[in-house]
Amino acid sequence: MKQLQIAMVAFLTLICAAPAWAATDGPRAVIETTVNEIIHVLEARENTTIITTKDREAIRQTVEGRFDYATMAARSLGKPWKAIDDAERAHFTSVFRELLERSYGNRLSDYKGQKVVFEDAELKGDKARVKSMVIDGTRETPVEYRLHQTASGWQVYDIRIEGTSMVRTFYQDFQSTLDNGGYPALVKTLEDKIAKLKTKDQS
Repeated sequence: MKQLQIAMVAFLTLICAAPAWAATDGPRAVIETTVNEIIHVLEARENTTIITTKDREAIRQTVEGRFDYATMAARSLGKPWKAIDDAERAHFTSVFRELLERSYGNRLSDYKGQKVVFEDAELKGDKARVKSMVIDGTRETPVEYRLHQTASGWQVYDIRIEGTSMVRTFYQDFQSTLDNGGYPALVKTLEDKIAKLKTKDQS
């Protein structure tokens, strides 16, 4: 759970549109610029104990195009991805994205001035990784962003917190539902969870 809380800061620090970055930006620039923009939103909140609808929208408007949600969804789903059609893939990607935003958005309220330090990107062909360190007092947590180059520029397809892959974690979490009820059961489970999170946000 602690890893997912940190992943939240790492992730929603990137999730959201009207990009201020260019498609030609390098992988480190994409990550560092986005993280700093989200931190700016968090520091500008009137009430630092919650994430309001206004805050959520400001965050959302910072990151469109910086995540390859389709690749993340495909890797999280595994083999069933190959068996579903394009419409189902688009739907699952949308559900997966909303789950990420709803699940982790409110955890950004835990931000209390933690610092993020970045290393230079390591490139290998059309893939890159950008290592960073989240510094919270005396605690230092390594966060590594995995990116690949697409027609839209460098996009994140995984985040590793202390060596643990976010995509792999979702894949493992999905397996029991897939084994017991198949793909339809997983989609329903995720949609039900999103509905509960929406209700909670409105309460």
